[in-house]
Amino acid sequence: MDHIDIHGQRIQIISKNTVIVGAGAAALNAADRLVSYGVGDIAIVCEDLSVSTSRNTGSDKQTYYKLSLAGEEGDSVAALAKTLMDGQCVDGDIALAEAANSAPCFLRLCELGVPFPVNRYGEYIGYKTDHDPRRRATSAGPLTSKLMTEALETAVRQKNIPIYQGKQVVSILADGEGVYGLLCLNLNRLDSADGRFTAFNCENVIYATGGPAGIYADSVYPIDQFGATGIALEAGVKGKNLTEWQYGLASLKPRWNVSGTYMQAIPRFVSTNGDGGDEREFLTEYFPDKGEMHTSVFLKGYEWPFDARRAASGSSLIDMLVYNERCIKNRRVYLDFTRNPDGLDFSRIGPEASDYLKHGGALFGKPVDRLIHMNEPAYAHYRDGGVDLRQTLLEIAVCAQHNNGGLSVDCWWQTNMPGFFAVGEASATHGVYRPGGSALNAGQVGSLRAAQYIAHHRSQPPRDPGIFAAAAGERIAKAVSIHIQTVSDDNTLDALMEGAQRHMSRSGAAIRDSRQISQLVRDIKELLDGFEERVKINGLHKLGELYRFYDILLCQYVYLSAMLDYVENGGKSRGSALYYDRTGEKPHPLLGEMFRFDSDDGSRGGMVQEVMYDNGRCHFSWRRIRELPAEDDFFENVWKRYRENKNIE
Repeated sequence: MDHIDIHGQRIQIISKNTVIVGAGAAALNAADRLVSYGVGDIAIVCEDLSVSTSRNTGSDKQTYYKLSLAGEEGDSVAALAKTLMDGQCVDGDIALAEAANSAPCFLRLCELGVPFPVNRYGEYIGYKTDHDPRRRATSAGPLTSKLMTEALETAVRQKNIPIYQGKQVVSILADGEGVYGLLCLNLNRLDSADGRFTAFNCENVIYATGGPAGIYADSVYPIDQFGATGIALEAGVKGKNLTEWQYGLASLKPRWNVSGTYMQAIPRFVSTNGDGGDEREFLTEYFPDKGEMHTSVFLKGYEWPFDARRAASGSSLIDMLVYNERCIKNRRVYLDFTRNPDGLDFSRIGPEASDYLKHGGALFGKPVDRLIHMNEPAYAHYRDGGVDLRQTLLEIAVCAQHNNGGLSVDCWWQTNMPGFFAVGEASATHGVYRPGGSALNAGQVGSLRAAQYIAHHRSQPPRDPGIFAAAAGERIAKAVSIHIQTVSDDNTLDALMEGAQRHMSRSGAAIRDSRQISQLVRDIKELLDGFEERVKINGLHKLGELYRFYDILLCQYVYLSAMLDYVENGGKSRGSALYYDRTGEKPHPLLGEMFRFDSDDGSRGGMVQEVMYDNGRCHFSWRRIRELPAEDDFFENVWKRYRENKNIE
């Protein structure tokens, strides 16, 4: 049996042991590793191999965080694991696995040709990144993850691993025993009832769909990155730490973090009305001391993510002022590199800023001159994208950049659903804070660990296609039926999606008010309950967007509900989120009441929030983190277990 007929659709069935969903570095590494471990009955499924986040994102100097591999500065696997756990709400077994496998995964990338720099003796010299007590960070330049993805794709193609492009996963097929398949929409055959859908019959799914970027309007994720966490939650996969995100200043066109040298060049911050008029340099209203203002802008380069701990006095006040202009006053905000900010006097800026600019020979000129002098590739990135910072203002916002939470996994990156593994940003391996660049390491380690587990414990062939069709028929019918009732002469989808994303950026991002979140949760629930009646598309060409919007709404509903549960359990402002607290303090007297907050005291740093979504309801639970394992390190004992099962258990 190679197909199933449902609702007039002839749906092809493809059987594999493992299907990897995604196109980024974590997905490609999973496929490469599986074949290396002897599991060849696999396939990669993605919408477009060229549009993953890791292939299309970067920063001033994109960081890969790993165990120190140079110099006299001491380091150890246990020390690195402890640093990861210091970020709060991190499970110890996952931290230890990420630490122990960081060097092998990093060196594998080097072997594949990623040009991480070495000194003349071959040491991989490092530097300190944020939340890093040692010099563990390294970089291959502003496009480090792109280089990783390209190298891994070469390895995958050399192994002739099947890659099914043009396929959007719209339903995860699972029962009480675990996952057994996927339903995909064929984006290149939307007009064909005989080819519109494909079902994959498989024993394992490695979910590498990235973070749920599509839930936000203000986002620095690549324009084609949406994520697919919602349908995983709907299928019964447990969520974890969903409240924990990372937000920061980024340009809107093109989408790019304005961290590092972009801020250290000390540009001018201006806002305008919606038509581009009434330009004013708004930071001066809040900083009577110009030297302090320019120093705070400079420090945004180091302290790029919004951090609630720096809200009252520090660089994160800049983020709130940008949010206030854009989201409260409904103005547009720009960085201006063509003119110096009001009152710039290098003798009045802080010593960290002045020393840096002095050593860099950049105590001169306009912001764009300093930027080009210190980091010409940073200027060239925008120029090559059609934005010349010598002439053009750069529109910015406080944007979603990374989800530290996601789908809950164990130390083999398997979720609570047997056979369903989540790797990369789709998995919840980070906590409240994380060292910069640790996400790249986590994606490589997680995909390695998932492949190891599958190779040793789940390499059996998929079930008979006939048995699969009988088991999956009802679930496939439910997923397929959505589009039958939504195609009409009208198109409400675009406006509804734009509104949902905009409301999420204003109420459920860096600045959060539980009253607004409660209303938004009710609105989303109402829309989900009446999805087929209220959401309409005017043609089959919009089917992909329709299913994507359904996933976005599911995701928003669960994520916002997690924020409410966090507040109801006494949660305060922490990480990259400021929660309104009527008894708290305002970070600046000129800001509105909605910015009042109270800082988290760290007492919840050893707790994890988890959630199960079931039939439209969220069920939350809180547990202690899994502590750092105390492993038996007696060599003979480890060697014995390794001979028996490779210590994969």
